[in-house]
Amino acid sequence: MDLSTIIGVIVGFGFLIVGYSLEGGTVSSLGGLSAALIVFGGTAGAVLISFPLSDLKNLPKWFKLAFTSQSFGTAEAYETLIRFAEKARREGLLSLEQELEVVTDRFTKQGMQLVIDGTDPEITREILESNIAVLEKRHKVGIAVFEAAGGYSPTMGIIGTVMGLVMVLGNLSDPDALSHSIAAAFIATLYGVGSANLLWLPIATKLKMKDKAEVAAMEMVLDGILSIQAGENPSILKEKLKTHIGTTMLPSEEKAQEGIAESRRATASESR
Repeated sequence: MDLSTIIGVIVGFGFLIVGYSLEGGTVSSLGGLSAALIVFGGTAGAVLISFPLSDLKNLPKWFKLAFTSQSFGTAEAYETLIRFAEKARREGLLSLEQELEVVTDRFTKQGMQLVIDGTDPEITREILESNIAVLEKRHKVGIAVFEAAGGYSPTMGIIGTVMGLVMVLGNLSDPDALSHSIAAAFIATLYGVGSANLLWLPIATKLKMKDKAEVAAMEMVLDGILSIQAGENPSILKEKLKTHIGTTMLPSEEKAQEGIAESRRATASESR
């Protein structure tokens, strides 16, 4: 699970309720079935009007992306590309065909297959960049859905409040119940603004961040594949890929360095 999303939702709504309770409010007074129906039902209806059903069928998948953690295989891709570069330099590009059988990432597999088949580097770049563009376009739809919900939700809250106030003003015969009715009318605004700023818009932002991370991973693979096709030195490729990852040493390299250091300490100890 993506703990930052889950903890964020709990902390956000939790502190709102705690703060409200400290001012003398009760959780039960925040309940309002009619307000919830107006806000959440109205928001759902507005989103349905805005987007085709063919896009909205992916809504459960987008929720899953927001609440689960993804690594996008960056470290694995790094190790794979370096291994391919070293083997291609020793044995040639055709020797990589058998290696592709164990590659699980579709993008990496497609790119390396183009290289092995002798595709022109510019065509290889165009095909892979087109795949990245399609991915970004698909992600933008999910982001737009949650941003739209975040925009509609507060408005639906205001509509619910206005409807509640209309009912209040239409029934002024009971002054004792007037204050309670007005307070209940504003619950819709609370639901609308609260859900927009603690649910819909944060989820949209989280999907944007994950989109950038996945695209960055694919761009790293693209650079690696083109470098292998150009026959670049594996050492140069390592440094180039590290600029995408944003680190000077990956965990596997750290373990290797630790092993070398341990071996040197053991040799020094024996020589004494």
